[in-house]
Amino acid sequence: MPGAAMTQQERVVKPKTKRAKRFLEKRDPKLSENTKNAMLIKGGNTSEIVTRALKDIYSLKKPNAVLYKKKNITRPFEDQTSVEFFSKKSDCSLFMFGSHNKKRPHNLIIGHMFDYHVLDMIELGIEKFDGLRDFKNSKSAEGSKPMLIFAGDLFEIDNNHKRLKNLLIDFFRGPTVPNIRLGGLEIVLHFTAFAGKIFMRSYKVLLKKSGCRTPRIELEEMGPSFNFVLRRTHLASDDLYKKALKQPKALKAKKKKNVSQDVFGTTYGRIHMEKQDLGKLQTRKMKGLKKRRVKKVVDDEAESSPKKAKVE
Repeated sequence: MPGAAMTQQERVVKPKTKRAKRFLEKRDPKLSENTKNAMLIKGGNTSEIVTRALKDIYSLKKPNAVLYKKKNITRPFEDQTSVEFFSKKSDCSLFMFGSHNKKRPHNLIIGHMFDYHVLDMIELGIEKFDGLRDFKNSKSAEGSKPMLIFAGDLFEIDNNHKRLKNLLIDFFRGPTVPNIRLGGLEIVLHFTAFAGKIFMRSYKVLLKKSGCRTPRIELEEMGPSFNFVLRRTHLASDDLYKKALKQPKALKAKKKKNVSQDVFGTTYGRIHMEKQDLGKLQTRKMKGLKKRRVKKVVDDEAESSPKKAKVE
């Protein structure tokens, strides 16, 4: 019968248990998407530097990350099917792949997905690395939302660095929260682009006594620390990138009439009203400001006075 055979993609998967139903509902499209999870994958051949780097980045990303400890023989720039398979399996839209060989030593590939397909992918080479264990101080709490700082004109001029900045923000920004307390700002990630290299530094925020309500801020390097060199890039086309950035109409803020904002975020409203009659303005209720009945007094005086006879 024509149309009787259905491919695997066309079949509608119906959950049989409540757990499966919750799992499918979590993956359904939403107006406000879930917090993006990242998967960290070891390649077929890795060095000690790459292994430690993946573990330290996993420590920064927890609990929104999955670390694959077994070796996976794959090359994302040549074949992306395995990365896309892991993305769908673990429901992760961000990934970092570590590998090491003679041609590209101490290699990290960072990328993000769109509809479980690779959108952007950038290869970074580690020239210098200092891990968390190399800094003998206290570390931040798990799940802390970091503050991101980008320095360097290349992040605003060069297209590859622009995409890398967008990718790093997507990877490290953490969950979206409506409010945050001062004590929750514990991590600062600083990225600098200079002379074809990218320098990443991680700091812990220390709140010191200042003698007033606002504390004095000090930054203490806690690791990991990287010196990267930019290698290969795999960037999506402008049309696909624009489609990935498209937001649903329900999330767009509706324009309000007669309401405007200045550069500092102050809201101003314009009110239209009729011309006010100051004669009817309510004043303070005191005896000296009490209104007198002038018209009634004049009428009483006119009635009491005799009328003059008309002389012809």
